[in-house]
Amino acid sequence: MTRRIWCAAGAIFAAVLGAFLYLAQPESSIADGLPMLLANDPAPLVAVTAKGEHSFSIEIADNDKERAAGLMFREKMADDHGMLFVFDRTQPVGFWMKNTPMALDLVFIGPDGTVKAVRRGEPFSEALIAPADAVRFVLELKAGMAEKAGIKNGDILRHPIISAASSGN
Repeated sequence: MTRRIWCAAGAIFAAVLGAFLYLAQPESSIADGLPMLLANDPAPLVAVTAKGEHSFSIEIADNDKERAAGLMFREKMADDHGMLFVFDRTQPVGFWMKNTPMALDLVFIGPDGTVKAVRRGEPFSEALIAPADAVRFVLELKAGMAEKAGIKNGDILRHPIISAASSGN
């Protein structure tokens, strides 16, 4: 009887250890040099500019792991697509392009959706890209798309997540 209990305990221990090791594996996007692909948000992000309104489909990076991976290793992206980085609070932020083969536009956004700065990110650069002001969101687009859409400082970007932040939720 005692041997049967020890065998059962050993089997349970092996199952728990196996599950732990499986769940503790690193994300493939960073560990294996593969791009992280997040689901497209159902709501478009709309840029309201002097040229009119321009809609983008977006992926949302709203936790540390997603924000750290961002668009690393991504080699192509549609012109009307981007990634919105969502921070828990308005704060100073800085980005770099290490492991990012695409040139990008980085649009720095305040908590109310106001564009604070637009900067260019060069492929594989480790140079810090940061605005002068603290921000709550950063939108990464394919290089040249901010200019094409007419996105400039002071313009407004609308999305339900931005609306929730500006209303204090």
